[in-house]
Amino acid sequence: MVQRPWTTVFKTQTENEIQHQHVRQLQHQSRQVHAQYNSNDLQQQQTETRPPKTAVLMLNLGGPSTLEDVQPFLHRLFSDPDLIPIPFQKHLAPLIAKRRTPKIQAQYAQIGGGSPIRYWTEKQGKLLEQKLDQMCPESAPHKTFATFRYAPPLTEDTLAEIKKLGIKRAVAFTQYPQYSCSTTGSSMNEIYRQVKAMGMEKDIQWSVIDRWPVHKGLIKAFAERVSTGLAKFDEKDRSKVIILFSAHSLPLVVVDRGDPYVQEVAATVQQVMEELGHSHPFRLVWQSKVGPQPWMGPQTSDVLEALGKKGEKNILLVPIAFTSDHIETLFELDLEGGEQAEEVGITNLRRVESLNDSPLFISSMADIVADHLKKYSKEIRISRTWDMTCPKCKKDICKETRRFFKEQN
Repeated sequence: MVQRPWTTVFKTQTENEIQHQHVRQLQHQSRQVHAQYNSNDLQQQQTETRPPKTAVLMLNLGGPSTLEDVQPFLHRLFSDPDLIPIPFQKHLAPLIAKRRTPKIQAQYAQIGGGSPIRYWTEKQGKLLEQKLDQMCPESAPHKTFATFRYAPPLTEDTLAEIKKLGIKRAVAFTQYPQYSCSTTGSSMNEIYRQVKAMGMEKDIQWSVIDRWPVHKGLIKAFAERVSTGLAKFDEKDRSKVIILFSAHSLPLVVVDRGDPYVQEVAATVQQVMEELGHSHPFRLVWQSKVGPQPWMGPQTSDVLEALGKKGEKNILLVPIAFTSDHIETLFELDLEGGEQAEEVGITNLRRVESLNDSPLFISSMADIVADHLKKYSKEIRISRTWDMTCPKCKKDICKETRRFFKEQN
């Protein structure tokens, strides 16, 4: 029987019962999200007497909270040339989104009826606020904002809230540890576009945390999750485990123009394995390919199939480019990966728990932002590589975005 991440808790249940239990847990979690954060907001209003001084925008892709949100989410996603460059995009994006909606809705239905990414991002944000207020009293109170590219709260929603609150200092903090023009770059371009559209060019002083692939705290948080995952294998099988680090893939046309994502993901993997003392064989694999054009490989599914045919039985999946659960972990790796493993004879497939609210991970984020804030006015607080667009990039928006944020420092 394939060992899914949740099977160790429900060992006596059948496979279907386990899946249904997992789905019910996610549905219950989704129903509680809005009530929980409405309650948290009320408590904060009651205890926080000072207005926020510093905004921290937690940039991420986002995900549909309900099945009804799937089509507009897909429409925004396929309309973004930074993420998925396709010809005649303006005309094709709504058609592709409409055609794919039923299939994607069915996938979200299997993980609870919506994405938990907003839940996790807002929870991470609340924990981050608490630490930052203690670590950086000079820039407190801090207020975090989940700022998503393709689902609410969208960039314009966050900017409108910041303007309403009168916040004059903001940090754009990517939640993609490894930089790509398709992810962080797209979010930064969108902030620039919306700032201009809303006439807020001089309202806020910005700074940027655009990448953190080898931050020591991040590496330790990943290594801790991997160690915990390995410990769940029977002792007799533990030394036989192959670790597969799985990251969201990119179209090769994006890689070819000089996008640094692939090398930064590889750097994270290498550092995690060094932290683990290179205890097990490992590979970096890629998931979530969309459409007919070539993408970075090998694909996670292809590697699982190949390893199964070679007789490997013990595999540990590690989502290395994701900092919280969403459809790529809960559906692609857990459900699709589990079914595929059974088909090819992999009897012991597990996935490590996502970082989510890992104390080590929250501490690493706090260290990154605190260090960033404390360097303010002492040096340029932006990565040395930020000013460099991809060598073969021809987009004016990328140059304009970099110039705007660099001039803020």
